[in-house]
Amino acid sequence: MKLTTAILALLLPLATFAQDQNQEEPWKPASAESNAYREYRLKMTTPPYGLAKVKELIKKNTASLDDFTIMSSKDYMSLTLREKFTYHMINPESYSQNCDVEPPIQDEHKKVFGHLPDNYAELNWSERQRDFLQANRDSVMEIIKESANRSRRMGLNYKMALVEIKAVEMVPFLVEFFKRDHKDLDILTVLMEFMAETKYEPFVKSASYTKLYSKNSTYNAYLVFNQANEDLIIQRAMGMYNAAN
Repeated sequence: MKLTTAILALLLPLATFAQDQNQEEPWKPASAESNAYREYRLKMTTPPYGLAKVKELIKKNTASLDDFTIMSSKDYMSLTLREKFTYHMINPESYSQNCDVEPPIQDEHKKVFGHLPDNYAELNWSERQRDFLQANRDSVMEIIKESANRSRRMGLNYKMALVEIKAVEMVPFLVEFFKRDHKDLDILTVLMEFMAETKYEPFVKSASYTKLYSKNSTYNAYLVFNQANEDLIIQRAMGMYNAAN
C-alpha cells in the first residue's frame, strides 16, 4: 500500500504536466494600436503601370473553381516590362495549402521582426514570377524606388520583391526612406534579411542573428524597437552595403 501511494505521488506531477501541455493557451486579443499596425504591415502597393489591361487579362484567364490565376504565355508575352511588374505584384501564381492559424501578435508596433509577414497567405510567386524579378532586378529596383517616392509608402509586396532579389544596392535608399517617418519597421526587417541572406559576417556573429535566424528561432522572432536597435541595424546594413561596393 505504501509503495502504491509513493508511485502515485511520483506520477501525479507528470500527469498534471502532460495535461497542462495539451491545453491550448487562451488567445489574448491584440490592442487597437497593434491591430492597426498589423493592417499597415499587410498592405500591398498596387502599381499603376497598365493596371486596367493587366486586370482584364487576369479576369480573362481566371477559372471559376481556382483560387489563383496563371496568365497564359501568349497574354503574358504581350505585356511590357512594367505591365509584367504590375501583374506579378498583384497576382501571385503559386498555391500551397497552409492550415495553421496563429494567435494575435501583441504590441506588433513595438517589434522589429526577423521576417516579413506572409501577406499572400496560401499564395506565392511562381518560378516564372521569381525568374522575372531576378532577370530584371535593376528595373525592379528602379520601379519600386519611383513608386515608393510617389506614394510615400512601400507596400509589403514591394519589400518582398526586394528580399527576393537581395537588393543590397537599395540599402541607402531604404535607410533614407525609413527615416522620413520611422513608421515602417519592416524596412528594418528587410535590411536584416539582406544581411542574413548574404551572410554578412558582423551580423551573422551577432546576438541579433542568433535570436532571429538560428535553428531555434521562430518565424515571428523579433527585436524590441528602440533607438539602440534601430541605430545598430542601420549601421550594420550600411557596413554591408559599403563592403559590397
